[in-house]
Amino acid sequence: MKSYELIGSAGCGSAIVEMALVLANVPHTLTDVPYLKPGPERDRLLHLNPLGQVPTLITPDGEVMTESAAMILHLNDVAPQAGLAPAADKPERARFLNLLLRLVAAIYPTFTYGDDPPQWTGEGPAAEVLRERVHMRRADLWQELERQAGAPHMLGRRFSALDLYVTVMIHWRPGPSWFDAVCPALTAVAREAALEPNVARVLARNFPPPTE
Repeated sequence: MKSYELIGSAGCGSAIVEMALVLANVPHTLTDVPYLKPGPERDRLLHLNPLGQVPTLITPDGEVMTESAAMILHLNDVAPQAGLAPAADKPERARFLNLLLRLVAAIYPTFTYGDDPPQWTGEGPAAEVLRERVHMRRADLWQELERQAGAPHMLGRRFSALDLYVTVMIHWRPGPSWFDAVCPALTAVAREAALEPNVARVLARNFPPPTE
């Protein structure tokens, strides 16, 4: 099998797709870029993905993919034995798709608008209002997902890529301590996924423990 190229940045959503590539045992190379820093690496990223976002995945045929959910579904087609998604004839499929789109279409955008509010509102009080309301909305969305979490995986006894999303995203704002206190079921899902050695290795590379 020819090799994929995953363009990403440590600690970003590219870690989810990196985990999926490893679990699917799909040949790939990793290209880490400081995606917000001007320079030739960002220029290449913008050429491939005009939004300048990571992950960006280049298939062996040269197709450029820019949405993580599409990458996950594609890799599931390529390597169904990895179990990234339930098969189309399985009853869990509808729930999987619903939760996958909830993660990428509802929770992901809160970082787009909440990380740098002045980009959208300009400097001033409106930026702080947007930041606060986006953070409140994100908390509500996570707590709704908490109510839908199975055990030991999001889909109950069945592992899926949903577990990879949760495992990575609980490291983002509002952070692991908040999830421990408010969303213990999601924290448990993440801890279970991190027991898989390949997942643990990617997690450690993307979120290294703080140095003394």
